[in-house]
Amino acid sequence: MKKGVLYTILGALAAAVAFIYYYVTLPAINIHSSGFWFFIMAAIVAVMVVYTIRKAGKDMAGTGGVALRFSLKEHKPLKFLGILLLLLLAAYVIGSILSSPIVNAKKYQQLLTLETRNFTDDIKEVDYRTIPLLDKDSAALLGDRKMGSLVEMVSQFEVADDYTQINVNGVPVRVTPLVYASPIKWLTNQKNGIPAYMRIDMTTQDTECVMLDEGIKYSKSEYFNRNLYRHLRFQFPTYIFGDQIFFEIDDNGVPYWVCPVKKFNIGLFGGETVGRVVLCNAVTGECTDYDVEDVPQWIDKVYSAELLMQLYDYHGMYQHGFFNSVLGQKDCLVTTNGYNYIALDDDVWVYTGITSVNGDQSNVGFVLINQRTMETRFYRVEGATEMSAMSSAEGQVQNLGYRATFPLLLNIADEPTYFMALKDAAGLVKKYAMVNVQKYQWVAIGDTIQACEKSYNELLSTNGIVSQNTEAYVDVSGIIESISPVVLEGTTHYYICIKGNENIFDVDLSDDSLIGIVRYNPGDSIKFQYKDEGGLNPVKTLE
Repeated sequence: MKKGVLYTILGALAAAVAFIYYYVTLPAINIHSSGFWFFIMAAIVAVMVVYTIRKAGKDMAGTGGVALRFSLKEHKPLKFLGILLLLLLAAYVIGSILSSPIVNAKKYQQLLTLETRNFTDDIKEVDYRTIPLLDKDSAALLGDRKMGSLVEMVSQFEVADDYTQINVNGVPVRVTPLVYASPIKWLTNQKNGIPAYMRIDMTTQDTECVMLDEGIKYSKSEYFNRNLYRHLRFQFPTYIFGDQIFFEIDDNGVPYWVCPVKKFNIGLFGGETVGRVVLCNAVTGECTDYDVEDVPQWIDKVYSAELLMQLYDYHGMYQHGFFNSVLGQKDCLVTTNGYNYIALDDDVWVYTGITSVNGDQSNVGFVLINQRTMETRFYRVEGATEMSAMSSAEGQVQNLGYRATFPLLLNIADEPTYFMALKDAAGLVKKYAMVNVQKYQWVAIGDTIQACEKSYNELLSTNGIVSQNTEAYVDVSGIIESISPVVLEGTTHYYICIKGNENIFDVDLSDDSLIGIVRYNPGDSIKFQYKDEGGLNPVKTLE
């Protein structure tokens, strides 16, 4: 074989290897990307290997054997490439050190702006329409159960584990797309795409498989150019996309991928936040690029919960510099081991407790961080950590072996209260618990949310705490259009409809003060107070 042909083949082979490496790993062409640095250094090594093979080939052609001597004077290209490789490696190491908190603790501490707020001003008394009563694991069980009932699709598709929690028209829901069940199922279905996504109402547990007029063509489960990550890379070769890309739907139910773009604020690789957001239509693949401050209002998740908690940890740990965070640890605070979501101001906020770095069993407060804007609110409420509250709730049902989910933080009678579900070994919700944050020995358990809240209010009342929030209750009067007794979990409820009023009112006879409802019939006049929870509203007092 002629030398020219051999060199052409070697060059083509090297180019093919480089393309395959890029096509598979998809590094951003950006000096802030570690993957890009490794790609360049790997390319230099590949060129050095090709050069060495070429020189060896020349020696074999001239002498019949390999007599290649690695003299830097004789192989200047190899020398140049070796020096360039060492320079790049040194620049990467130095850049990593200069980007670290060791030399930039103050800059890391200032990445997050904290605003101290009052708990009762911001967190109004509980409205169960905006409270996610299920966690992600429970949502996944409902999604799998729903998928199992769809005989025509269950053999071809599975439910993805995204389960993004968002607000849709003020209601917390989790949404997740379907994925191809296997590469073979992808091959037979990819022409039409993924036909549906799951939508789970986190307050009512209603699970819906939403069928699409056109299938999802761009997703994480696609292969080749329609794979979401590859599709984004080829359109935005310099963008460094976040570790998490979120599946969301707009107010019309159209599926999108929300793709945060990393921004490094400290040196080459440090101080990660989000600078831009690419919104990708999951059906058409059309992408729209936004500055992070200009994303549409309906988008709920731009910053991942893990990133937001990391940013707070920087803020709490580096108040007095890096070495204080390692040695003396004066005034060092960190987030607790877990988080949950709260719907507030039509946005999704990450909730987590704040505790001492020493890991004691008490919180100094908690933070709410907006997942769209990164706005951070700190509330100084001292009390038990979430883990302590979970243990306290589990202690009340230890004979049943139920396990508590990570709690939500609610305002009940102006008292910060942990609310959690208690699940059995199969992951099914069996009971609910409320635990007072400041006095975590105050625990109320109920088979239903209403029973749990009633028990908790009685507990507060016993200890001299009564709600002063009269805005939580609404007066209504009118003519009874219909009244229907219903038995729910062994308790009789009366469902009442008032003429001219679209709401349905729930009279729970486990409350002895409401027993007088049995005397009423359709056509009678009635007056009562209820709590507005949308659709089915619990009656609090009967006049």
